[in-house]
Amino acid sequence: MVHKIQTRSVCFKFITITLFIFFTALSLINTKSAISALRPDTFADLAEKLGPTVVNIYTTQTVKTPSSPHQFMFPDMDELPEQFRRFFDFPKRFENAPQREYKRTSLGSGVITSADGYILTNNHVVQDADEVNVTLSTYEEYEAKIIGKDPKSDLALIKIEPKNGPLPFVEIGDSDKLRVGDWVMAIGNPFGLEQTVTVGIVSAKGRSISNEAYGNFIQTDASINPGNSGGPLFNMEGKMVGVNTAIFSRSGGNIGIGFAIPVNMANNVKAQLKEHGSVTRGWLGVMIQQVSPEIAKSFGLERPIGALVGEVSPDSPAKKAGIEQGDIIIKFMGKEVAQMSMLPAMVAQTPVGEKAEVVLIRDGKEQKIIVTIGKLEDDQAIATIQQDQSSQKLGLSVQKITPELAKSLDIDEDTDGVLISSVERNSTAMEAGLARGDIIQEINRKKIKDIKQFNEIIKNTKKGDSLLLLIKRKSHTRFVVLKITN
Repeated sequence: MVHKIQTRSVCFKFITITLFIFFTALSLINTKSAISALRPDTFADLAEKLGPTVVNIYTTQTVKTPSSPHQFMFPDMDELPEQFRRFFDFPKRFENAPQREYKRTSLGSGVITSADGYILTNNHVVQDADEVNVTLSTYEEYEAKIIGKDPKSDLALIKIEPKNGPLPFVEIGDSDKLRVGDWVMAIGNPFGLEQTVTVGIVSAKGRSISNEAYGNFIQTDASINPGNSGGPLFNMEGKMVGVNTAIFSRSGGNIGIGFAIPVNMANNVKAQLKEHGSVTRGWLGVMIQQVSPEIAKSFGLERPIGALVGEVSPDSPAKKAGIEQGDIIIKFMGKEVAQMSMLPAMVAQTPVGEKAEVVLIRDGKEQKIIVTIGKLEDDQAIATIQQDQSSQKLGLSVQKITPELAKSLDIDEDTDGVLISSVERNSTAMEAGLARGDIIQEINRKKIKDIKQFNEIIKNTKKGDSLLLLIKRKSHTRFVVLKITN
């Protein structure tokens, strides 16, 4: 009897294990099939269809340089040691010496946006160019006219006159509908190699690069290299969703991090350049900073979201509408401000005079405010990202201590100083034991009241200087010495 029970038990275990292996294998097969179904078998049809809309742009610029040998070799004479300056300080007859001229060329890409020859590209591709020439996928060559340039968005509009009837042009998509993980295709002329196609996915959205005021870039791992600038980024429907503009690289080559201007922004700029030759932008008039996890928690947010208002400009649209310091803007014109860097771009694209609905968090409660968007002048800031001077020099970032933040950190609301919001790995600050949440109350025995005062002190420091910081962590204070390394 015991033997029969043991036999049945072994058989039961065998059947259970067999079924487990079977269903696991089936699940893996189904998963692999699902992934394969999402990935196209080929991108050839899409590339063949879209290729004719992409052009190669090459520009020529006349550059003048002094023909004097010592000036040509050492353009920055003031930087040479005194004995070298005396040696190379030839008679003044060289001051009026003729200048040598040469032609400098550069390459880039562009995309045809209309049948009558309007082409969108990057501003840095055509800026300062004496001549702009365009080559189509059919190898037809044209001389192009610059219609308008916008350095702030790094976009430019040029025009050619078609010789053989209407030109193929792109269909504009909706960059707001892009999701992280979507397939995208980039077409351009990297390193002058015409009609190069690369594919990848959307790696991230809302990126800000190089402290760019109008960030909100699309990040992609589709290979983008020098010469791709100005070329289009397509979705799998064959619609343009971005203009390739920059890469992140330490070597100059592609490492899988490229950036594209969202087509919704590019289309707005293109329309204004076509009509006026220049761009008019909306103005809100606030200084904003990142919402840290601590700030999100203190405001009752489920996750860090929005843009924290650190300062409101006097007599600005924001001031007139009642936006206050310490507000967190979470929506603008019905669109979520998922990241701080998205707000400036949203405001910039809003027509002057339009009444914009702003949703914000104040005192833990959601409020709606209507703002009449003003016109941005050259010396004004739309909704500027508030930067501190400490990131590169000290390896840390700071932010203002708000009442909500003080409450979450269990400190007095009138506590002076600035809060360390982040510390870079392997930095001087990390080696000194500083951490996020510490409060810098003094620098070199001078009390710190706000970020402006903090920035002024850091701005006037140089490499090799040492700073004596008074740090408060919870209920304790201590002095820390930091050495400027950059």
